Amino acid sequence: MYAIVDIETTGSHAQDNGITEIAIVLHDGEKVEGRFSTLVNPLVPIPPYVVSLTGITNAMVATAPLFKDVAANIHRLLEGRIFVAHNVNFDYSFIRYHLQAAGLYWQARKLCTLRLSRAAFPGIPKYGLGHICRTLDIPVNGRHRATGDADATTILLEKIIEKGGEKLIRDFLKKEAREQILPPNLPQEHVKNLPQTPGVYYFHDSKGSVIYVGKARCLRKRVISHFTGLDTGKKRQGFLREIHSISFKECPTELTASILESVEIKRLWPVYNVSQKHAEKLYGIYLFEDGRGYLRLAIDKKRKLLEPLVAFSVLSDANRYLWKLVKDFELDAVYCFLDRSVKESALTDTPDVYNARVQLAVLRMQEEKGTYAILETCEITKNISCILIEKGRFFGMGVLPDKSAAQEIELIRTHMTPYPENETLKSMLRSYSDKYPARVRQLGL
Repeated sequence: MYAIVDIETTGSHAQDNGITEIAIVLHDGEKVEGRFSTLVNPLVPIPPYVVSLTGITNAMVATAPLFKDVAANIHRLLEGRIFVAHNVNFDYSFIRYHLQAAGLYWQARKLCTLRLSRAAFPGIPKYGLGHICRTLDIPVNGRHRATGDADATTILLEKIIEKGGEKLIRDFLKKEAREQILPPNLPQEHVKNLPQTPGVYYFHDSKGSVIYVGKARCLRKRVISHFTGLDTGKKRQGFLREIHSISFKECPTELTASILESVEIKRLWPVYNVSQKHAEKLYGIYLFEDGRGYLRLAIDKKRKLLEPLVAFSVLSDANRYLWKLVKDFELDAVYCFLDRSVKESALTDTPDVYNARVQLAVLRMQEEKGTYAILETCEITKNISCILIEKGRFFGMGVLPDKSAAQEIELIRTHMTPYPENETLKSMLRSYSDKYPARVRQLGL
């Protein structure tokens, strides 16, 4: 019924590390049915700190079998059994990865005795294997060795079952018992308390510092999606181990969650966020007149002493925006420096005729610097979410009691929470306004 497993490894993630020892205890729910253990040659040097922790040296594994040589037997022992380990995702990810590398497909239901212990024996300060074994008087004959830890985990499982844990185990095995996929240091209550609403979530490390900020249309679903899958890469595994707590802020809509996410990334600069962590206002669209009297629009890096007509943080956004102006106002792509396949276009229009179209494009950009509100119906409360832009600058956002409150700008301001502007959210709001013009209400000052 159960395969209780412990492994020792050369490192913390499966993709770049090997297994140095494995022990499997077969258990039918009442008694031990059999045991298997072996050292394994990981084919990579064992780091000194791992040698110090486990006592397993390079000399000890030099003549041990390779994992591929024992993979078939391990697969046979595990097949059809519930996989049990303390901090189960660590052992499971290693064994599944290395079985797959040996050409063997394997997947199993999992039980984590660390999480089971939290439910069966509440109130213990720490639930690491060594600490809980000392608390429950479980002997460990060889800590940080696979056989000793697997035997201790077996006794721990038996104590959980004696505690009336059969129902607990059944509940954990249900698909909806999502806590089994959670990072090892994250209490399940932090996920259970997440609402199914739009918002922004924050992952915190052991010191409470924010290490990642994300946005979601459904907070609970999005947060759980971070923990699914079996990515064994070093970066992801390190990320999961650092998550100790979650906090969140609910938002009325997905758009307002996206805006708050951008603001918070710029404010907190979390170590695991990559996108949006770049310099602001890198590119702008500029207007100039050439020697023949033609007005030209061009993308260039933003200059300190020259204000662009519109600014972008990403070059591709600037290119897409200018291409749209070219199509909407029948401008020349070569004269806008978008088409470099030829050196110069032979414009048939006179400067006056062509420049009139350029001025219309400039007027479009200036109008986008107007004062307006983006109004959406809140997904949960059905109130009106409002994002206020004044003279082309993002002012803030909030919730209005109804659309009639969106008539006077002074009244709107009383419902708004101001936030700092950045180029990422400016591009976001510009794209959203283009996509949903019916949700934009122009306002007079």
